[in-house]
Amino acid sequence: MSQNESKRRLGAGAIGNFGEIYDFAVFGFSVPILSQHFFPKSDPTAALLSTFAVYAVAFFARPVGGLVFGYLADRIGRVKVLAITIWLMAAGTAVIGLLPTYASVGVLAPALLVLCRLAQGFALGGETTGSTSYILESAPDNRRGWWVGIVWFFAHIPNALVALMLAGLQFVAGEDMYGDWLWRIPFIMGGLIGVIGFWLRRSLDDPEEYKAARREKKDTNTFRSMARTGGYKPILYVLMVQPVQTVGSYLLLGFMYSFLVKEAHLHPTDALMTNAAAILVLSAMIPASGRLSDRIGRKKVFTLGALWILMAAYPAVMLASTGNLANAFIGQLLLAIGIGIYNGAAFPAAAEFFPTSYRATGHAIAYQLAVAIFGGTTPLIATWLVSSTGSALAPGLYVTAIALVGLVLVQFVPETKGIRLRTAAASEDEASGLVPAASR
Repeated sequence: MSQNESKRRLGAGAIGNFGEIYDFAVFGFSVPILSQHFFPKSDPTAALLSTFAVYAVAFFARPVGGLVFGYLADRIGRVKVLAITIWLMAAGTAVIGLLPTYASVGVLAPALLVLCRLAQGFALGGETTGSTSYILESAPDNRRGWWVGIVWFFAHIPNALVALMLAGLQFVAGEDMYGDWLWRIPFIMGGLIGVIGFWLRRSLDDPEEYKAARREKKDTNTFRSMARTGGYKPILYVLMVQPVQTVGSYLLLGFMYSFLVKEAHLHPTDALMTNAAAILVLSAMIPASGRLSDRIGRKKVFTLGALWILMAAYPAVMLASTGNLANAFIGQLLLAIGIGIYNGAAFPAAAEFFPTSYRATGHAIAYQLAVAIFGGTTPLIATWLVSSTGSALAPGLYVTAIALVGLVLVQFVPETKGIRLRTAAASEDEASGLVPAASR
């Protein structure tokens, strides 16, 4: 593959993830504003919890979307599916920017908001699986972690850019104007990003790895093929690996901003700025960690990342809760480093557990289910823990417990560095590193 072709594939994969995660990030950072517009104002805490519940709804749509689009990606190709998902996500996000509020239409407003979130979740379920499979199968064998890390860098960076954009809008227009109607503009912009992403993807071709696997495929029934080759094992491996990644990530990406405003009483702009800075660090850590996992193995990087989160989670939340600007940044930075280390190995490994013939379907089932259970509920659980215990530090204990369990579990998953993608899950000996991996 030429250098230009490599850049084209990376760029097209990255822009899709950028657009999809931008749309999710806008909703996450807008939770305090959305709670005021789409739920009764008589009980602000109940409104905030309700909006976090709507936030979580999309994560339960992700497994369904992942299963549908993952199956299609294995049957009709990665590129065709990626074109569909980017349009669906863009439409769901743009419509949120046009919805009537609770004051105008009552309970219809949150109902419509839920429908839009379902569309976002359905699309993202297909996008994350499809783009990860596409990039993994396009990458050189010794740089799969690096390539996947680059794409996920662009999937995380929108969280920081959205935070900065919202802070800038509030600073320039004022909080009153932003809270009144200007909050709609970032959602509408999500639709425009989707158009750009589709334009960049329109001329892509499926990876040779996928084409070869499809030619060799003897059983066209994906689920029967999974059952025959022990497809439950890689699903189990993903469920063992993902909780640390999803809980840690969504605590930082989906909860910390609201936590800093509501519990630490930071000014919204300061909360956005510190959160954006931490997310920038997290984003940069992912490809660097992915490259490290290409050299020393995924499991060693898992262990390092889980250990860091285990030791840092509680002090990080304690620092963030003080209401001091510097402490808020340092606390989030501690989380960002550990999550970035762990994620750099988690993203490629989750797809490498599966063979090419049903990679997208298997990855979708396992990854999206794990994200729905552990990721989408994290802001809701963290908010509930603070409310029910009366302690702002309770979320730190939750993440610490998840990291401890994860640290133990990742010791029992197979090493995927350098395995042969075509038969990744078909040979337990190869997946465990007992048999040298063949070239693709």
